[in-house]
Amino acid sequence: MELHHLISPYYLNVNPPPESGDRDRDRDRDRDRDRFPQWSHDETKEFLAIRAELDGTFMETKRNKPLWQAISARLEHKGFNRTPEQCKSKWKNLVTRFKGSEATEGESSRQFPFYEEMRMIFSERMEKLLALSKDKGKGVQVQGEEWGEAEEEEQEEEKLGESKKKRKVERKRGSEGELENALREFARRQLEMEARWIEAAEAREAERRAKEEEWRRAMEALEEERRVMETRWREREEQRREREEARAERRDALVTALLAKLRKEGL
Repeated sequence: MELHHLISPYYLNVNPPPESGDRDRDRDRDRDRDRFPQWSHDETKEFLAIRAELDGTFMETKRNKPLWQAISARLEHKGFNRTPEQCKSKWKNLVTRFKGSEATEGESSRQFPFYEEMRMIFSERMEKLLALSKDKGKGVQVQGEEWGEAEEEEQEEEKLGESKKKRKVERKRGSEGELENALREFARRQLEMEARWIEAAEAREAERRAKEEEWRRAMEALEEERRVMETRWREREEQRREREEARAERRDALVTALLAKLRKEGL
C-alpha cells in the first residue's frame, strides 16, 4: 500500500526549497526543539494518538522516515515542536518502558502513565496480524491449486520448472508456518500479559479495600477515644462545679457566723 493513500498531503513536505529567511527560521525552530527535549504529558498523549493512527502503515512499509516526518508535522500543527528523530526516539523509549511494565507486577504499570495507550496499540496490531494471517493462508491454498494444475499440464515438458515451483511453494508454506507460529506465540504472550494485568488489577483492588477497612477501623477507634475523653472531661467539670459549690456554701456559712458574732459583740 502506498503511503500517499494513508498520509494527508498537508503533513508532507511537498513545498519548494525555502528562501534564506525561511531557512533561518527553520534553524531557529530546530534549535528550540533541541533546547526543550522534555515531553509533557499532553504532548505524549497527542503523539501516541497520532502514532496509533499510523501503526498500520508502519506495519506495511519498511521506509518509516516519511512516517516520522508526518508525525512531526502533525505535532507541529497541534503546537508541539518535535523533530522526526525525537519522535522516533520517544517511541523507542515508550516501547521499552511498556515492555518493562509488562515483565513486572502491577507496581510498574501504575508508575507508567501511558500503559493503557500502549496496550491498545499492540492489541490492535495483533488483531490486524491475525486477520492478515488468515487472508494469506487462503491465498496460499488457492495458489497451490493453480500451481498443481500447471504442473500436471507441463509435467513432461518442464520438469526443472516444476521442481523450482515446488521448492518455492514449500518455502512459502514454511514461511507461512513460521508466521503462524510467531502469531500464536504473540497471542499467547498477549494473553499472559492480560492475565497478569487482571491479576495486578485485582491485587490493587484488594489492597485498596484493605486500606479502606484499616482506615475505617482507625476512624472508629478515634471516635471511641473522643467519646471517652469527652465523658471524662464532663465528669471532671461536674466534680469541679460541686467543689466550687461546697466552697461557696462554707464561705457563706463562715460569713454568716462572723456577722452573727460581730452583732453579739456590738450589743
